Amino acid sequence: MEEFVGMRWHNLINRLARTSYPEAQVRLEDEGPRLAMVFRALGGDPGLVIKAATERALKPPRHWLEKIAGTGRQYALAWRDEDSVRLPPVIQAYPERELNRDLYLWLIALASQASTPEPDQWLQWNQQQVLLTLQRFPGLGPLYQRLAWGLVAVRPSLDSLNAAQQRRERCLRTAILEPGSQQALPVADGDSLPVPLWLYPSLHPAKAAVSRQDGGSDVSNGGLKPKQGKGRKRAEFIDDIDGKDGLIVFRLESLFSWSEFVPVDRTLDDSEDDEADRVAEDLDHLSLSRHGDAGASRLKLDLDLPSAAEDDIPLGAGMLLPEWDWRKQLMVPRYCRVIPMLPKDATPCALPDRLQAMGQQLRRRFEVLRPQQAWNKRQPSGPTLDLEACIDFASARQRGLASAQPALWRQQAAQHRDLACLVLADLSLSTEAYADNEHQVIDVVRDSMHLLGEALDAGNDAFAMYGFSSKRRDHVRFSVIKNFAEPWGEPVHGRIQALRPGYYTRMGAAIRQATEILKEQPAEQRLLLLLTDGKPNDLDLYEGRYGMEDTRHALLEARKAGLEPFCVTIDQQAADYLPYLFGPQRFHLLHNAAELPTLLPRLYLLLTGRTP
Repeated sequence: MEEFVGMRWHNLINRLARTSYPEAQVRLEDEGPRLAMVFRALGGDPGLVIKAATERALKPPRHWLEKIAGTGRQYALAWRDEDSVRLPPVIQAYPERELNRDLYLWLIALASQASTPEPDQWLQWNQQQVLLTLQRFPGLGPLYQRLAWGLVAVRPSLDSLNAAQQRRERCLRTAILEPGSQQALPVADGDSLPVPLWLYPSLHPAKAAVSRQDGGSDVSNGGLKPKQGKGRKRAEFIDDIDGKDGLIVFRLESLFSWSEFVPVDRTLDDSEDDEADRVAEDLDHLSLSRHGDAGASRLKLDLDLPSAAEDDIPLGAGMLLPEWDWRKQLMVPRYCRVIPMLPKDATPCALPDRLQAMGQQLRRRFEVLRPQQAWNKRQPSGPTLDLEACIDFASARQRGLASAQPALWRQQAAQHRDLACLVLADLSLSTEAYADNEHQVIDVVRDSMHLLGEALDAGNDAFAMYGFSSKRRDHVRFSVIKNFAEPWGEPVHGRIQALRPGYYTRMGAAIRQATEILKEQPAEQRLLLLLTDGKPNDLDLYEGRYGMEDTRHALLEARKAGLEPFCVTIDQQAADYLPYLFGPQRFHLLHNAAELPTLLPRLYLLLTGRTP
């Protein structure tokens, strides 16, 4: 009974204290595709992706009902950084749903023309950006006026504020209605009530959060993909205490809040915390501590290179390739070392039994496309007379029009398809994850290469297959599965079966190496087919925008060399960045990884413009 009454009271107070309009809310996940198109159409940086913003803690003036309910402290505000544009996951600031949709449109237009405001210049900067946006896009003027007047109408009454807060609120309202008219924000207690029409300074994670005490090594997560949070958090490292004895402490306050860091030495626990994800979502500030001693029952796995006896077989010292430094906007020569390697313990074998039926079906389908012998008619010499040419010659001779050197023969000649394809497979550690309940991603990649190779061999197409992974710039592994000169057969099947998940995904270097190989082929049409399950990354700076820009430059270099890059991915977030990397209609997103083996041959026919 007490719980029932408590829940009713909680719902009543929250409903009375509410200052938003949930019945008119609009969600970012529904508006995302439209906003992405508008952002790029208005000239926004195509390398940025649109993501949900995390709520941040503020201390604006609150009504007494909000204080009782404990609300009015968390706000999801719009901001942007070098990697993304962050928008509120839900907008319910206006009582009309159409106005909430217009607010998303206005924020994305503002972000397309802006960078990041400095905290001390936030008021002046936003007014200038509003004027600049309206100057460049006059058609947004009526929309902004509706949003501005509507926002002023729903802001709290001035009577609920003290004198200093009233001056600050009047300044904000004037700046909203008349951009450029206010130069400084009056000082008052607490924070000002957020302005949903403006952009806010970005949340910079603490510098300590990006450092590693172990020299940059990562701990294996057992092949599972990390779970993605809804937004970015503030973070810092906290020094753990040096206590030797664990102490289990229960605080009653933890029933209501998880946001405080308590420096109490607790016993190490090897079990998984099922509530960890939910608690992390509720936190505003993540404090991470590193314990100096490892638990006795824990095993730390370092992604170190194996010994030479256990590693794949290197084919030489490797090649030094350049890399695009996005921060410096220049190409760094001889920066990455790409090492060609043969899979270790690759034993020649036949096509796996489970793929035999599908392989035979594909071979029959692609054999129809094999170049056929054709007859060149009306030749001056040849093994066989051309009957039609002979009849025409006899008729012309009776009319006195015969040629002194008649072409009465025909010759048989083969038609050659002017096509070459290079398949480049991502063999990073993430391929160890499971694509379904039974198969890992690496299993799907192996099956796909088996079947695609059967199809291309039956069609008599020139093709090669390689795989790649990396561990920093000086060790980019380029696995040789089949080169263009090698025939398809059991040795290649054995190398495919010997493929194992590697390390990280330095995609730009692998694409440059593949480009060097493919552009040497004399074919007129040269296809670079990339299979991957994630975005570029590595242990060093090759993360986020840096890796994306280097990959994009590598793809631009491939196109300049006359190649046609195409990407097939199972990364469900790939739609956010692949259009920027490969361009529209140059990638395919698989929602079910198990479909890859049967999809690739069909996709190949589509890309090469052929039909069986």
